[in-house]
Amino acid sequence: MVEPQIERTSAVTTFLKFVHLGAIALWSGGLIALPFLFWQRRALESDLDLERLHRVTRLVYVELTSPAAFVAIGSGTALIFLQATFAEWFSLKMVLVGIMSMLHVVAGLVLMQLFLPKGKFSWRSYVALMSAYVVVIAAILWIVLAKPQIDSNQIAANLFEPGGLGRWVRHFFGEIRMPTP
Repeated sequence: MVEPQIERTSAVTTFLKFVHLGAIALWSGGLIALPFLFWQRRALESDLDLERLHRVTRLVYVELTSPAAFVAIGSGTALIFLQATFAEWFSLKMVLVGIMSMLHVVAGLVLMQLFLPKGKFSWRSYVALMSAYVVVIAAILWIVLAKPQIDSNQIAANLFEPGGLGRWVRHFFGEIRMPTP
């Protein structure tokens, strides 16, 4: 009688998954909280209240959200190699994580300008930034939980064969020559 082989995950993989999920939760929560903190700037005139809000906002961005992003990306990278996850849905997830990282940088840029004497954060900025965060986070969650079957040949035929990326770049950008010294 042949018994099916049971795939067991190692303790390291399980630990990294918990670390990864916790870091993602903290990163996502921090990103969703930041636009609300930015928007509070509009109502403050007192120097003491403005300084207090600035300290809280910097704490959320610098000491909570940014380290959580670093840990989430680092543990996720380790999990890629431990689990050998190389599927089309995963490539889409990586694109969305890149977008989330860029939006994280946008929050830092807003934070740098917001607490200057003429710093502003309008209702439209609040809605735009909050919507971007929620949409990207929800899209990442959906991709990870649904693991949709994506046929890369339907999207980018011949892109993943040898020389495919070079042909794609030449098609869209023309001939690119690298100068040699």
